[in-house]
Amino acid sequence: MTRLRITSCGHEFIAETHPDAPQTVAAFLKLLPYRQKLIHVRWSGEGCWVPLGDFKLENDGQAVGFENHTSHPSVGDILFYPGGYSETEIILAYGSCCFASKMGQLAGNHFLTVVEGKEHLRELGTKVLWEGAQDVLFERV
Repeated sequence: MTRLRITSCGHEFIAETHPDAPQTVAAFLKLLPYRQKLIHVRWSGEGCWVPLGDFKLENDGQAVGFENHTSHPSVGDILFYPGGYSETEIILAYGSCCFASKMGQLAGNHFLTVVEGKEHLRELGTKVLWEGAQDVLFERV
């Protein structure tokens, strides 16, 4: 498993890649270091997301599809949704979460899990909720 540092809102988190999402992991690692904006989810509960529009995550020229997908991420789980019913996105659960869009329930690829700093995820979520979009950086440790 590869370890990544996620930095946002004055917090640093360490996440490990998930072995059951090899295509998603391989494609995402090629993007590192990856900078984006993190906003609060609209329909999913206690989570933050990175909206990616029609972006297609590719591994060796092939679009990443569904693997190790779930609608119910646990605290610290990070999912990649490859698009389809809603736009492509990354979602990070900081509390109770059921991944959904205005079209209904969705499932995303669980490809990262926060293993250090999880106790600060609620602070991150609260800041994003009340103060709006925040910078987020994903990089190798």
